[in-house]
Amino acid sequence: MTEHPPVIVHPPTPSGGRRVTVHGQIVGLAHGRGDVAEFLRRAGVAEPAEDIVLDDPRLVEWRGGNLDDWPTPSA
Repeated sequence: MTEHPPVIVHPPTPSGGRRVTVHGQIVGLAHGRGDVAEFLRRAGVAEPAEDIVLDDPRLVEWRGGNLDDWPTPSA
């Protein structure tokens, strides 16, 4: 069985947000990397939010794009 990082940022939704889970629990719908960092801070993954390394594959798995993929919501 492959071990996944504790944080998963899921593919973009039609609204443009990306669901974020920490240890399998949904913590929110992010609309940018700042949202992801804040959700991780609130979940106790790291503090302060500015120090969280979002491109660390041991911490965050990005699905359906990387930390720079934030599509515009569908009209």
